[in-house]
Amino acid sequence: MSSVPPYVRFQGVQKSYDGEQLVVKKLDLDIQRGEFLTLLGPSGSGKTTTLMMLAGFETPTQGEILLDGKPLHTVAPHQRGIGMVFQNYALFPHMTVAGNLAFPLKVRRMSAVDIELKVKRALDMVQLGHLAQRYPAQLSGGQQQRIALARALVFEPSLVLMDEPLGALDKQLREQMQLEIRRLHRQLGLTVVFVTHDQAEALTLSDRVAVFNDGVIQQIDTPRALYEHPCNSFVAHFIGENNALPGTVVSVSGAECRVRLADGSEVGARATTALSAGEPTSLSIRPERIALNAPCANSLSGRIEELIYLGDHVRVRLNVAGHEAFTAKVPIADMHDDWLAGHTVPVSWFSHDASALDPLVHH
Repeated sequence: MSSVPPYVRFQGVQKSYDGEQLVVKKLDLDIQRGEFLTLLGPSGSGKTTTLMMLAGFETPTQGEILLDGKPLHTVAPHQRGIGMVFQNYALFPHMTVAGNLAFPLKVRRMSAVDIELKVKRALDMVQLGHLAQRYPAQLSGGQQQRIALARALVFEPSLVLMDEPLGALDKQLREQMQLEIRRLHRQLGLTVVFVTHDQAEALTLSDRVAVFNDGVIQQIDTPRALYEHPCNSFVAHFIGENNALPGTVVSVSGAECRVRLADGSEVGARATTALSAGEPTSLSIRPERIALNAPCANSLSGRIEELIYLGDHVRVRLNVAGHEAFTAKVPIADMHDDWLAGHTVPVSWFSHDASALDPLVHH
């Protein structure tokens, strides 16, 4: 644990809307100053409720939220000094761009000179100074989102909350805005808490990602650690593409184990949970870690079902150990001309690239 006190701390926070069902369950979470933390999860997992409690728009049913060491429960949302960016931009349609940015400064009773200076600086920050006198309806979606970002930053908050801010943008604009948000985070030294259900976005932007499901953080880690070392099947499937092969643990030796698959074949894997011999498991292997026609210690036979050409790589769907949706991502340079649907090829991977996780439960 870091010796630096966290900038944001959730202590035993719970939230229920009806007094019965908990949307957020016993949440303990520390966020460091200057960190970019993403709350990632499916709809209804508790991520947005967590963000709204920090913003002050929702009140915890139990527990406490601290900002810079001070409890927030008696502090009104507008007095928390937190910047907010929403998916729907939430710009005032009857105000110009400059008017929208000036609004949070007027609420804080700043002088006209300071307001003008800060509005100009914020617009320059998102490279839209030339649009100061336009109205939101005269802007594109990407421009409106930039203005919403500028408005969240104009009063120089140290904490900015973003709730699915890029959800309404097309793919190309989304990627541009991701780079913009990353640049501003680093340039201004902001602490950012970002909510999304888009795992690629979470991996792109974050210092750490908290994966939510059913009101609980399943795993919180760096993007690379989440992808390479998921702690359970939910995380493995929610973060990136994943192959899951059901099996039974045959033996465990330290951090490694042997797993027997449905067709009787045995393979090696990392033992990532407290599994013991005889227990069911789900073997997790990323498609890009699968080699075809290159037999190694873990080698099975796979029948090619389908090949999809994607420019820099080919996706090969195979039937492996009775599992018909097993996918390999193979670089174009490694593709063989004789790979055709119906052909059988060796399918292999290194033991350290496979994780033996809790059995996959289909909801």
